[in-house]
Amino acid sequence: MEFSYEVKDSYAEVKADGRLNMVSAPKLREFVTDVIAGGSSRIVVNLEKTAFMDSSGLGALIGCLKAARQAGGDLRIAAVQPQVNMVLKLTSMDKVLTAYPTAEAAFSND
Repeated sequence: MEFSYEVKDSYAEVKADGRLNMVSAPKLREFVTDVIAGGSSRIVVNLEKTAFMDSSGLGALIGCLKAARQAGGDLRIAAVQPQVNMVLKLTSMDKVLTAYPTAEAAFSND
């Protein structure tokens, strides 16, 4: 899995490309932690190119959400693919991690 990020006006967009599973989940946590340490506590994780997520990936997203909130910010997800959305719904985590259609929409009303 590849990660990249871009700082926008009011948030940082983290792009995740690949499978979010037990191998890549720790890398996502570390990547987002580094983005937060760099001064961006409002994070959007763009999952447009993430076709698969397991429970480890879900745990990583929750860990990243907690880290962002502890830094005084928030974490939101965008462009969620069908399988990832199914995992969120089956675990009721779609109520904690609200999915937005695009990264731009995630913080547009704040």
